Amino acid sequence: MWLDSHCHVTANRFDEDRADVLERTFEGGVDEIVSIGSGYGIAGNAEAIALAETDGRIWATVGVHPHEAAELDDENRAAIREWLAHPRVVALGECGLDYHYMNSPRETQRAVFAEQVALARELDVPVTIHVRGDEPNAYDELLDIWIAEGQDALTGVLHCYSGTLDFARRAMDQGFYVSFSGIVTFKKSDDLRETAAGVPLDRLMVETDAPFLAPQGHRGKRNEPAWVAVVGETLAKLHDVPVETVAEHTTRNARRFYRLPNAD
Repeated sequence: MWLDSHCHVTANRFDEDRADVLERTFEGGVDEIVSIGSGYGIAGNAEAIALAETDGRIWATVGVHPHEAAELDDENRAAIREWLAHPRVVALGECGLDYHYMNSPRETQRAVFAEQVALARELDVPVTIHVRGDEPNAYDELLDIWIAEGQDALTGVLHCYSGTLDFARRAMDQGFYVSFSGIVTFKKSDDLRETAAGVPLDRLMVETDAPFLAPQGHRGKRNEPAWVAVVGETLAKLHDVPVETVAEHTTRNARRFYRLPNAD
């Protein structure tokens, strides 16, 4: 019924019970998940692929997280290109700009993001995008790079979106989808709920970003892909439609975006 479009199930917080987490996920109404490779050192991308090889319901992405931008070298470039050819890899990312933590210099982040967008265009793969901090700077700069390097030939998704409706609309004009996480369920997220209500169903995705950002009702716990429905339930209320409608649209959107087999 659901597809968790963005989670980090290879994170070390799942090392002791990963099999149980996945069992709960697939028995709890989640049909497929996308395991994001970046964010744990560039070499860590290989772990997402290895996990996806074990189960046909798990897909992987690979890329360079903005926190890791300063790590990119020629050896890693070659590895990413090779990984993107793997049949279980469905997108490049997450990549983008993070001006909140600044784990890599801004100029380095911009250069590496531009390089990845250009690579995605060359290889014709979708891109899952991280953007955080200094709105509008990070957001505007990210979109400028996307337009310059993507050249209207790419599709992207703004993962774990927490920005404004205005920027979401600008991004959707460039072909983006917008994905919401447990943040949209938080008690103090009224502004984000207003934004989510303004994103049409044919552009929506849902995600957990597990192990981070457990939704309301699970706050303070390690997040799991099994809880993606909680995000969908909130979106259903905001759009005044049945939960099943949100599940249908978000799953279809994710399958189409990631070009999964038998996507509509």
